[in-house]
Amino acid sequence: MLRKFFQLVAAAVLVTNPAFAQESETTEAAPASVNPEENILHLDLSTGGRVSIQMFPDIAPNHVERVRTLTRQGFYDGVIFHRVIEGFMAQTGDPTGTGTGGSELPDLKAEFNNYPHLRGAVSMARAQSEDSANSQFFIVFYPRFSLDRNYTAFGRVTAGMQYVDAINRGEPPANPSRVIQASIAADGKAPPPPSALTPAPEREFSIDDLNAPINP
Repeated sequence: MLRKFFQLVAAAVLVTNPAFAQESETTEAAPASVNPEENILHLDLSTGGRVSIQMFPDIAPNHVERVRTLTRQGFYDGVIFHRVIEGFMAQTGDPTGTGTGGSELPDLKAEFNNYPHLRGAVSMARAQSEDSANSQFFIVFYPRFSLDRNYTAFGRVTAGMQYVDAINRGEPPANPSRVIQASIAADGKAPPPPSALTPAPEREFSIDDLNAPINP
């Protein structure tokens, strides 16, 4: 009887003490964290330098993935800014330079969200259909809140906005500025040599500029 009692005590120790108990389940490996630089887009512009854009996959995952995919294909390299409106935005992403072109990939379903179209916001261009975004995107010069929840914002400029400000205006511009090279930060591509870039001219602002109305 006493022997049976000690056997029961030993069994209880094995169950309650992990040092003695045998592992019965395989521990699953924790998922690898995403490199944050996967969501940083670099645009090396002919206006003189590199523009860095923080993309937001949490609010527009399919649009971010599309831009990332096209960037790695070299799709945006050499593409011009074909529609640039003073006080509004600069649009690019059309290899034909006409505003009517796109990629061979299918159009995207809209991912409208609450991110505001502030200065520096980056958003996908589209045709009349809400689900017609493909490859073109635009960078906002000044806030345009009327675009909120009507266009898919997917990022914002975090560095190099001065090179965006220097993009030549026009629809299309007489001498369009262009994306020399687009890259994802995680890929570690160096900027093109300075000889490939035109330095951004410094612009002097007058009182009239500061008081000028901003047309919607």
